[in-house]
Amino acid sequence: MSTDPTPPPQCPAHTAGAGGLYRLHGPEAEADPVGLYEKLRAEHGPVAPVLVSGDLPAWLVLGHRENLDVARTPSRFARDPRGWRDLKEGRVPADTPLGPMVSWGPVCNFTDGPVHERLRGAVVESLERFDKRGIRRYVTRFANQLVDRITGDGHADLVSAFSDQLPMLVMTQLVGAPDEHGPRLVKAARDMLQGTETALQSDRYVTATLEQLVRDRTTQPARDLASWLLEHPAALTDTEVLMHLRVVLIAAYETTANLIANTLRTVLTDQRFRASLSGGHMTLPDALEQVLWDDPPINTIIGRWATGDALLGGKQVKAGDMLLLGLAAGNVDPQIRPDPDTSVRGNRSHLAFSSGPHECPGQDIGRAIADTGIEVLLDRLPDLQLAVDASELRWRGTLMSRHLLSLPVRFTPRPAQGAEPAAYPDPEQPAGHPGHAQIPPPRPSVRPAPAGERRRTGWWRRLLGRL
Repeated sequence: MSTDPTPPPQCPAHTAGAGGLYRLHGPEAEADPVGLYEKLRAEHGPVAPVLVSGDLPAWLVLGHRENLDVARTPSRFARDPRGWRDLKEGRVPADTPLGPMVSWGPVCNFTDGPVHERLRGAVVESLERFDKRGIRRYVTRFANQLVDRITGDGHADLVSAFSDQLPMLVMTQLVGAPDEHGPRLVKAARDMLQGTETALQSDRYVTATLEQLVRDRTTQPARDLASWLLEHPAALTDTEVLMHLRVVLIAAYETTANLIANTLRTVLTDQRFRASLSGGHMTLPDALEQVLWDDPPINTIIGRWATGDALLGGKQVKAGDMLLLGLAAGNVDPQIRPDPDTSVRGNRSHLAFSSGPHECPGQDIGRAIADTGIEVLLDRLPDLQLAVDASELRWRGTLMSRHLLSLPVRFTPRPAQGAEPAAYPDPEQPAGHPGHAQIPPPRPSVRPAPAGERRRTGWWRRLLGRL
């Protein structure tokens, strides 16, 4: 008889906590979140009681209709975490892993009502000013540079060499980060999101770099997100601009990197999918939408908080309860997809980008990065093949998402194009860890203090177009 006190992975001691509720953290949730969602749906229906980190109670919304109800009615289910009863009553530890998702800040994703409209309006209108063809040129440029680094080898890991790098390379350009900080900013943001032992150092580097960017753009505006947020009529403070640059940068990285990796995995492991794509029966945008249904980049969104007692999916939700939007679970709700193997081509009613007033504002940019980048990759390396059995692929799971750890491929070696010198050196090569990189020294800001008196020069508006 074994003397190992650790229960086996499928033992209820691993999966269930107080009151027999299933945990959304731990081995089963990380290894097979979809299986857990279906187990919860079978036992509880469209809304299930669960436990999050620290065995804190929450409701996981599994139904498609119920997810839309929660996402679209902030008057009943608010985005502001300060209404969370467990937080107000001191049951949430200061070092909770949920910290970034439940710590209020002056950003649009933690606010509702007029404040949210003001902040989100500035972000959306600033993002809309980007020329979509210009974004695709950036993506094509960086995607070709990344392919050039691997094309002569005949083998590569498409996660570390491509999907984990392309979104951040593009986004650092769009937010306006200077080229000299590009490689370290890419590496630091990735390190921070992976929660390594140097994540706090990387976090400080990202914040300091964006602080310097905001200071620079107050006196030297350019055609980038930082400049457009600063000059927007909503008169965002420097702190609000900084916080939203950070949110856009990090959110775009995680979702787009996962979307690229998930799509490439599907192309490499599903022969019918690949045949439809290569045979012209499915376009690449169609393929992305299918993946957004079947394998969305974010499984779960934390969170919403009930503003009062409410009946949802047959469950009595109490004021102050936490709710989690189950995007992946809602996408396979039998009420709307009785046969999940049936194509959903042309149907964009998936929940991958959420819905309602907090629907992802940068989803079109994410789509542009993913479909343009994948197009470049498949065009340059048309005979890509998975180098391992699909069963050997592994993921890093969190409450919010699953991140493919590697995607080993092989292909016929080809010479690099080398048509354009790299804007950045290889992000894996800079000396030292990004957390140890020199933080740019602060410069005195000459920005006028009164928000109402900030510059709004007519020539600048005419030069850069609509606000």
